[in-house]
Amino acid sequence: MEESLETPLQSTDSTEKRVDSIKSRTTPENRFQMDPQLWQKIAGVFGVAAVALGAYGTHMFKPQNPSYREVWQTALLYHLAHSAALLAAPLAKHPNIFGGLLTAGVLAFSGSCYTAAYLEDKKYSILAPYGGFAFIAAWASLLF
Repeated sequence: MEESLETPLQSTDSTEKRVDSIKSRTTPENRFQMDPQLWQKIAGVFGVAAVALGAYGTHMFKPQNPSYREVWQTALLYHLAHSAALLAAPLAKHPNIFGGLLTAGVLAFSGSCYTAAYLEDKKYSILAPYGGFAFIAAWASLLF
């Protein structure tokens, strides 16, 4: 019976330690901090996707209307450039703002351009201006 009494006490002690650990990480100063390597991981995923989409666009994408090849290349250019820029997010004064806006820009701008080119329908590029604005805002965030 003594063993059964010790087990709950030990688990309570470890639970209290875990709660204290969580509380220390969620102080007002730390509440909005993220792991700086998160932006490197997102940049890695975006980089892999950009290279794969570039290979697809170069070797397999054959749109009926050749102007959509140019749309694909524009999406790829912005995708690659901003994926590389995302690596610098941890160095920014406000890394989550910079990284978040770049991420939104890649998804909205490049994503809608890829979709419009692939489906050969400009109506799918509706999010491109918002993605472009996100890119501009991301770069502007470095000024403050």
